[in-house]
Amino acid sequence: MSQSQEEKKTEKEIQEKNDEKLEEYGQITLEENRGRRRIHLLSIIGEVEGHENAPGSAKTTKYDHVLPSLAAIEDDDRVEGLLVLLNTSGGDVDAGLAIAEMIASLSVPTVSLVLGGSHSIGVPLAVSADYSFIVPTGTMMIHPVRMNGMVIGASQTYEYFEMIQDRILSFIANHADIRYEQVKKLMLNTEMLTRDLGTVLVGREAVEQGLINEVGGIREALAKLHQMIEESGGRKRDS
Repeated sequence: MSQSQEEKKTEKEIQEKNDEKLEEYGQITLEENRGRRRIHLLSIIGEVEGHENAPGSAKTTKYDHVLPSLAAIEDDDRVEGLLVLLNTSGGDVDAGLAIAEMIASLSVPTVSLVLGGSHSIGVPLAVSADYSFIVPTGTMMIHPVRMNGMVIGASQTYEYFEMIQDRILSFIANHADIRYEQVKKLMLNTEMLTRDLGTVLVGREAVEQGLINEVGGIREALAKLHQMIEESGGRKRDS
């Protein structure tokens, strides 16, 4: 086999592996850009799945797939940035916060883009990046923690719910331009949702509240990430 044939075979194998990774995990590495920057693309869609499997027909993002990928990004000197695309209805709190904490602790520049929506635990995921965007029609829903199954009516249960909500509120306040008290006010709002507590923010409203940095789409998100990579000199930042 000639060198040219071997190169073509290698390129084909890499492409097939990327296609398989994109189909199964919603992840791919972008590198065919003008600056030859290696950017990892992570899609968080559907429900964020935790320790329990979601129904077979549900579209999910599995945290046990995402966490190893994020660790691999941190360990790979070739990866220079991370772009997170979000269209999620929420999901498991612990799984969502685990992913958010991993994204926030990466040493490469990170940008998030809220597309259809980033609800519930999707809010911490959106603000975990260094810079965030939301499309004009994108939505973010902030509401109290909900729990499935049997709930014991005891003061300890209420305190446990309060602790979970405090973890979420603290993370959002620490990673976005919004105060803890304001996030809590949005979470416990009784005026918007007729049968529930919470607030839905659309596009620019999320920016005005300080949750998201800017209204924009994929063009703006990628341009910002390339800018951040250039400013960092293409090197991982010190923690």
